[in-house]
Amino acid sequence: MSEIPESVEARQLVDLAEDWAAAIVSNDPARIASFMAEEWVIVSESGIDPKEKFLTLVESGALTHSAMDLRTRPRVRVYGDTALVTGRVTNTAHFQGERHDADEWTTDVYVKRQGRWLCVLSHITSAAPD
Repeated sequence: MSEIPESVEARQLVDLAEDWAAAIVSNDPARIASFMAEEWVIVSESGIDPKEKFLTLVESGALTHSAMDLRTRPRVRVYGDTALVTGRVTNTAHFQGERHDADEWTTDVYVKRQGRWLCVLSHITSAAPD
């Protein structure tokens, strides 16, 4: 079975995922928000949290990130104006002064609006130890 060549759009989405990781580490709420649709939510073990809550925590300094590294090349699937980007990420966050190191599988759902990909949903799942 031969490898399917990666599309230009898939490469753009991988670059977008890398740029968003850099934005998270910048701890700049406006930069982070530029990757998110208005209705963005994050789904984690604690439930569903809206964009406003996440960005408020970053803006207040209660949530910061000092590392966000892609451990795998993201798996990208494009379905018209919707794309799924899944990969393994390690990160170091500080929440209310307490350090949290995480190894997670993430899936981001993007929609294309006015020629631009915006994330509408991020889902994180803890990775099993290697």
